[in-house]
Amino acid sequence: MVPFQPRPALSALAAAALLLPMRAAIAQTPAPQSPASVDPAADLAPLPGLGVDWPDPARIDAVLATPGQQAAPANAGKQASGDRIQRYRVRLEGADDLPPAFRTRFNQLSALVANESKPANAAQLDRRAHDDEDLVRQLLRAAGYYDGLVTSKVEVAPDGTATSVALSVQPGPAYHFAAVTLPGLDAAGHDADTLRAQFRVHPGDAVDADAVLAATVAYRADLGRRGFPFAKVAEPQVKVDHASHQASLSLAVTPGPRARFGRIVPVGPRPIFTAHHLQDIARFRPGDAYDAGRLDDFRRALIATGLVSVATITPVTTADPGVVDISVRIDRAPPRTVSGQLGYGTGQGARVALSWEHRNLIKPEGAVTFSGVGGTQEQSLGATLRRGNFYERDRILTAQVVASHTNYDAYDARTFTVGGSIERQTNIIWQKEWAWSVGTEFVATDERETGAPDRHTYLVAAAPSSLGYDGTDDLLNPSRGFRLAGRVSPEVSLENGTTLYVKAQFDASAYQPVGHHVVLAGRIRFGALEGASLESIAPSRRFYSGGGGSIRGFSYQAVGPRDQYDQPIGGRSLTEFGTEVRVRFGNFGLVPFLDGGNLYRTPLPSFSSFRFGTGLGVRYYSSFGPIRVDVGTPIARRPGESLIGVYVSLGQAF
Repeated sequence: MVPFQPRPALSALAAAALLLPMRAAIAQTPAPQSPASVDPAADLAPLPGLGVDWPDPARIDAVLATPGQQAAPANAGKQASGDRIQRYRVRLEGADDLPPAFRTRFNQLSALVANESKPANAAQLDRRAHDDEDLVRQLLRAAGYYDGLVTSKVEVAPDGTATSVALSVQPGPAYHFAAVTLPGLDAAGHDADTLRAQFRVHPGDAVDADAVLAATVAYRADLGRRGFPFAKVAEPQVKVDHASHQASLSLAVTPGPRARFGRIVPVGPRPIFTAHHLQDIARFRPGDAYDAGRLDDFRRALIATGLVSVATITPVTTADPGVVDISVRIDRAPPRTVSGQLGYGTGQGARVALSWEHRNLIKPEGAVTFSGVGGTQEQSLGATLRRGNFYERDRILTAQVVASHTNYDAYDARTFTVGGSIERQTNIIWQKEWAWSVGTEFVATDERETGAPDRHTYLVAAAPSSLGYDGTDDLLNPSRGFRLAGRVSPEVSLENGTTLYVKAQFDASAYQPVGHHVVLAGRIRFGALEGASLESIAPSRRFYSGGGGSIRGFSYQAVGPRDQYDQPIGGRSLTEFGTEVRVRFGNFGLVPFLDGGNLYRTPLPSFSSFRFGTGLGVRYYSSFGPIRVDVGTPIARRPGESLIGVYVSLGQAF
């Protein structure tokens, strides 16, 4: 019986060789011969003890007997005929009925294929062909074909212009497992039968080295997930019976005691988090059944805080053999980040944002960010406190203070905002199906509608909340599924009296792949503002339409009602929709799109007087998400509207 011990560089090849019964060979060095006893016409014997055979003279003669060899380089001098150089092609014959992975592995490991584009002399071809014969035999054994035959030959075209090396494979019968045993598993008691059924190799299965190795690795992990923190699984032992074309597999298991979680214990100098905060992050509690999968989740959650570069999480025995404490050792990540952003949108102009962040200034996980925005139509300074895992996993507390100045086509506003929220967010590491937020916002804003002579000061108190569902397969680049999101914000506005109103918005989008390289995407949006007239609402609190995240082809705020000066005034309701075809080729893509909708003075949206925009986008699919550049134009463009709109951002438009 032979254990699997694959080397990392050639795991499939080594696993294949180790499926065979081990053969031992002892190299014997012949006694020295006298010069008189040596026959100068005899073939040279293999070099003793080196495992390298001399090239086959018959095979070399077959190659040299052909005309049309390439000329040697001019500076090579006079060469023997065995050094003549030629290029060649490789053929693998008889492997069509074998698994597709067989040919793939051969191409990855073949000496002939690796050097196919390079010239070679006859001796080199012979050596590579011998090596590839051995390779194919080992790959056959890895796939469960122990009686396979492999031959190779070098073929040269009659005119000497083309040389090929053909490896012919006769796989023979496929071997199967007659018995699969897991000795030692009975020590798991009443769990033994359940654990035995979890091993993925069964009697009757093909003798496949890849399948056995994958099943062994999965079984080790499965024992940990089923409550056995100290289980040990030996290397698989395979015994082959050539007479019956069958094999037996034995996998020794030492399950150890079944356990439950105990305490979380931070170790190492200057731990970042207390045991209490670590317990908030973990998805297990003392007394829960041990599950190694929850430790993997715990490790990822620690990395996601941005404060941890390496987390070593280890189960530790206690005085109670049925309880394990969890030791947590953390290597710190740099806590500070300086970042910047660049963006551009027609109607919004250019925008540059800079920020400085300390992710643990207020412990634990109290990230403080100071940010500034400079742009052609927007300038702001702000500070934000973001407390991650706030007394519960994935719950985030946010507080912010922002002073800003915005000068858009619809209004000019100088605003001071103080707000806070508690939310459950989705992110790239854990894209959650459900996300929600509740918060408060206090706004003091001095505003003037574009074209109006007077400025007005508004004091606004709002209580925004949101709920969203995400059933897509990717946060930044979805290709299937759908999303739903709703936002409601009751608001009180003070400006020459008190105004009460409710602002609501609903968004939905869906994604459907067509083949491997095309995705159809569509979205809808409805908005409604009930309880106040348009004129009594601060211009910055109204609905607007048009721009890169709305109806592409139009400038920001360009769609909707206008005043006597032909300036946008916003609306109390809106309807929007969009569709696009995402065609990807490699790291790039093209996205033709059509958007539509309109803005209305009425409190409920209408489905009439739609404006449409169309265009083409380009995508570059980077490692952190798609970078998009969309260029659009209005359909039925009116006087004064821009001919082309350009929008640049990270992520898809929706």
